[in-house]
Amino acid sequence: MTAPARHNLPRPGTGFVGRERDLSDLIRLLGSSRSVTLCGTDGLGKTRLAIRLAEQSTQWFPDGVWMADLADARTTLEVYARVGAAVGVVEEAGQPLSVTVTEALRDRRLLLVLDSCEQVADQVTEVGEALLAACPAVSVLLTSESPVRLSGGTIWRMTPMALPLPARKGPPPDPARAEAVRLFMDRARTRDPRFSLSREELETVTVLCDLAGGIPLGIEVLGASAPGVGPAALAEGLRAYLASPKVQPGPGQVVPRSEVLPLVLDFVYGALPEAERVLLRRLSVFRGWDLELAEQVCTDELLPEPALLDLLTSLLNRSLITVTGEFEGRVRYRLPEAVRRFAHARLVEEGEAELFQERLLDRMLRLAEDLGRKLESSRTMPWSERDSGRQRVIAEYDTLRSLLRWAVEHGAAEAGLRLCVSLVAHWVSHQTHAEGAHWMDRLLELEDAAKAPSRARALVGRAQLARVRRDHDLAVSLGEEGLRLCREAGDDVFVRTALNLLALVEVRDHVPDQAAVRVEEALRLCREAGDLWGEAIALGTRAALVAQQGDHPTADHHYNAALTLLRGIDHRWGVGVTLMGQARAAEAGGDLVTADRCYREALDTQRMIGAVAEEARCLVGIGRVAYAQGFTGQAYDYLSEGLLLSHSAGQRADAARALTAIAQVAFGAGPRESACRLAGAAMSVRERLGLSTHEAPWPFGDAESTRRRRRHLVNWWERGRSLSLSVAVREGERLIEEGRRPQPRRSAPPRRPARGRGALSDPPPAPESVTPEQRLTRRELEVARLVSQGGSNPEIARALFISPSTAARHVANINRKMGFHSRTQIASWVRQHRTVD
Repeated sequence: MTAPARHNLPRPGTGFVGRERDLSDLIRLLGSSRSVTLCGTDGLGKTRLAIRLAEQSTQWFPDGVWMADLADARTTLEVYARVGAAVGVVEEAGQPLSVTVTEALRDRRLLLVLDSCEQVADQVTEVGEALLAACPAVSVLLTSESPVRLSGGTIWRMTPMALPLPARKGPPPDPARAEAVRLFMDRARTRDPRFSLSREELETVTVLCDLAGGIPLGIEVLGASAPGVGPAALAEGLRAYLASPKVQPGPGQVVPRSEVLPLVLDFVYGALPEAERVLLRRLSVFRGWDLELAEQVCTDELLPEPALLDLLTSLLNRSLITVTGEFEGRVRYRLPEAVRRFAHARLVEEGEAELFQERLLDRMLRLAEDLGRKLESSRTMPWSERDSGRQRVIAEYDTLRSLLRWAVEHGAAEAGLRLCVSLVAHWVSHQTHAEGAHWMDRLLELEDAAKAPSRARALVGRAQLARVRRDHDLAVSLGEEGLRLCREAGDDVFVRTALNLLALVEVRDHVPDQAAVRVEEALRLCREAGDLWGEAIALGTRAALVAQQGDHPTADHHYNAALTLLRGIDHRWGVGVTLMGQARAAEAGGDLVTADRCYREALDTQRMIGAVAEEARCLVGIGRVAYAQGFTGQAYDYLSEGLLLSHSAGQRADAARALTAIAQVAFGAGPRESACRLAGAAMSVRERLGLSTHEAPWPFGDAESTRRRRRHLVNWWERGRSLSLSVAVREGERLIEEGRRPQPRRSAPPRRPARGRGALSDPPPAPESVTPEQRLTRRELEVARLVSQGGSNPEIARALFISPSTAARHVANINRKMGFHSRTQIASWVRQHRTVD
């Protein structure tokens, strides 16, 4: 569940044809150059070649091949945000996203594919140079219409597809072997599998490919049109169109090959039925869509809803739109960027651009506001219904981004702020706080923002983003201003939201008296309004407040009351967050049973939601509690998984906490030098992040009373401060592996067992006396069952979405816990108790 996939490359809807020599040369080039830019005009197939090249390069990059689409990016922050999303790095609270991404990639060997860089070339250059300088094992593959030059990089200029070339003294070339003709025939047969041509007709196809300038996209749309009209009629029509006065540059001049694609698209567009032309124009407002969304935005009396599916299918068959996948059982489509720009220009010519942009904005506002209502609704509904809104926003996020940019550029403050207010829940739950703050700040700076009806709510929403980014001063100032304006406007919903927000910030800032006043008012107002969601949040804040004051039993009571409300309305996200708060409070109060139960339940919830950072925190929490209960082996298992997950997600503070916990387990078990080094490395990470720190040799300050021995601890601890985080993570993993090894048997009389929480675990139990469910963790139990079915480590890895090395580690853990020496013993044990059951 936590092992990352090796790539996120999209699966193209059509086959890859031609470019064999380019591909071969580029594979070698990518092995010798850390930066390669594929550049050339629209439609040359840069993206398709980059995807194909990346697919065939995965073996050289053990940490994966990751693609980020920058077609709509305009700022450096947006570039970093899309890179972070592509590689699975989660934003760190209170830290610049650029630093988080760079630090997370510092020791990874991966290929980063940055697609469509032409609109953000300067920003990509800045980001690329920073990554190449700081991350010596990262390589970058870029696509752009114009060259993007990175230090030591190579520019690969794309050329048109090859046409048949006659040999000087040889037989005439076979047109069917030319890559341009092969592409034409492939797209024609995609539309009609029975499509075939004579040798003479293939010569005509060669002419068509030449008229299209050898541009792959032009060849594709012509090939998709061929089954309907035939290559001869198509060639005659295109030749006449290119010779017409309206497209000729001047007397005696011809259209340059680099400029022929828009003309080919215009020729194909002109041959479409009127309804298909209308639909193609209107689809240009999307960055991706499904049939339902197209019906809601594009239909009117000229384009009736029942006709839309057939029209979409026809455009798909003509290679003018592409399929990008499915969402909730619905096929999703996208326009190739060159086609989208062409179609949008036609929409502007028809005077319909503003109309359909506003129709799209209205629909997206309803979609985003539905998300906000579902996530904060007190109505009982299945979690799947609440979560569907969140997933839909994720699916449409590229279009939502484009609308936010449109609102900023057109000064549409009210529409943009309404959209932002509804997206705050997405930015918080999806941990994209910096991007949300970026859009809200730009919209609040607009001239009309001061008079926008949504400004008060926007200030509260912006304060929520400031809180999760740990900018508490800004959260308080914006939250209080938003609260005042909402009170004046009689906006009771956001008055309650603002009070809960301010109370939570004041708890974090240790201002208990003010926090208590806020939370009690929020509780009263929520109960009067029947706002169960708001009441649960207030109860959770009250619990955190009394836990901070040392009253852990009362805190547990308030947490349970909040959970009762949240479970009653089946709000899994709220349950997960509240359980984590309850677990931390219980752990601090010494109630290890409650802490373990809450962390484990929260872990299942966070995995289901896909909250990677919270999942890692739960794993580390379970590990700490397991160690406190005396289960050293289990502590190592959970701490190891939590450490690796935090590190891969770029969560440096969480990784430091995991390292400290591992150091404490190891220190109690014996290897003190390594434990002190890990603790020192963790403290160095905290210091660099601006978090609270402790003096050497924390947390082992009271472990030694003699000065000489304490000096050893301090020296080891100080040496650890020089370790990088990646080196410390590797050392932590090595330390865990050593701790997992069974202790060698001694012939000498048994020694008195060590005292304290770090004592060695008891001898393994007899297999017949304990069931797998009693002895193993949930993940180990899954692995054991698959072993009993004859699964190999790679097969187990595929079934559980983990890496083969992780599967092997779990098998080793099972053997260690039970004293087994083979997979056969594991299988026999599982079958024995399955039969008994």
